[in-house]
Amino acid sequence: MMKVNKWTLGLAAVGLVSIPVTMQAEEKMSQLQTALSSTTISGYVDTSAQWQVGKGTTPPAYAFNDKNKQDGFNLNVVNLTIEKPLDAQDQWAAGYKVETIYGPNAQLWNAGIVNKSTASDSQSDFGIKQAYVALRAPVGNGIDFKIGTFDSIVGYEVFNAGSNPNYSRSWGYTIEPTEHTGLLASYQVCKEFGIAAGVANTVSSGINSRSFLMGQGLDGATRSETDKTYMGGITLTAPESMGFLAGSTLYGAIVSGFNSGFFGSGSRDHTINYYAGLTLNTPLKGLKAGFAYDHLGNETGVGANPPTVTGFTPAQVGAAINKLNINAASAYLSYQATEKLSFHGRCEYYWSDLNELRIVANGAFTGSSANMLAVTGTIQYDLWANVLSRVEVRWDHQLDGRDGVPAAFNSDDKNALMVAANIIYKF
Repeated sequence: MMKVNKWTLGLAAVGLVSIPVTMQAEEKMSQLQTALSSTTISGYVDTSAQWQVGKGTTPPAYAFNDKNKQDGFNLNVVNLTIEKPLDAQDQWAAGYKVETIYGPNAQLWNAGIVNKSTASDSQSDFGIKQAYVALRAPVGNGIDFKIGTFDSIVGYEVFNAGSNPNYSRSWGYTIEPTEHTGLLASYQVCKEFGIAAGVANTVSSGINSRSFLMGQGLDGATRSETDKTYMGGITLTAPESMGFLAGSTLYGAIVSGFNSGFFGSGSRDHTINYYAGLTLNTPLKGLKAGFAYDHLGNETGVGANPPTVTGFTPAQVGAAINKLNINAASAYLSYQATEKLSFHGRCEYYWSDLNELRIVANGAFTGSSANMLAVTGTIQYDLWANVLSRVEVRWDHQLDGRDGVPAAFNSDDKNALMVAANIIYKF
């Protein structure tokens, strides 16, 4: 009888594969072993301790900064990923990726842009972050496809905190889409130039979501079943001939389509995200710089029939809802001092039009977050094998002082100071 390797036994134990009752058909078992030989299992456990200095009850509303995480110890998320990547030597390569998440951050992952920093008791501690089939077609240098649910193509930072230079997320990340269900194609024209394009159901998160199932828009018109989201991006990489700049990358991307994340399914139901990011090598060994810009605007609003709000004309209501103009600019600096010790800094500016901050709620206009300045400093020292350990200090300051704009956090204070420790085990 053929011996079953430990890898196959492990997959069988969690129900990912089945083992034949008889092992006499060695050819079939060989096919199974070949299929599993390039499959990998990885993941991490993300924990933190976080303190919001002062007596404020409302922390800044950047992504995953839930108030229940303040002043205590936290399990943020557990990640488990099973993947068969595309074989670089196979012109007709096929593979897949299934990335699952568990814990409080899984609640916030698919909550939509507005609610991304507020947990809901009705949401599950389990989430599918990505699940797609990967394919390659031998056209030119090879076109790679993802079909299923995949991460958004915009952004300097990502969901997996251990892949970011800082523990806390930026304001730019907070206004970006997170994931899409659709088809994404990427093509490397040459070593220095790559492109990507895709179509998905929606801009807002939600596996298998549909724009035409969200009800009517505020203009009274229903959305067509052909209403889809479109995206595209380009990557430029500095060649070896550029000296110390070699390997630096410039990236730009656009995502445009239906977004249910803004004040219900009716208003501003089509948004557009513009993103530009730069990672820059420097003459100083170990020192890298980064820059990112995010813009979020709306393409359609309430149309000719805005809702009735006491004390405001239809024109005023329409103008307030139609105008969506949010921006975030960030600068990053990272220095790898030793093999284990590194320093990371981030400075960011978040600004938006005042009308964007006034939404219709309970028959009146209410305020929301305002223009922000944020500075973050992080020290990382990886003492244990496979463990990322860091401490971070972050200061957020509300710059907008106009009448009628309330303080965004800490009761009536315009400053918020957070101190955090982050421990992540990767496997």
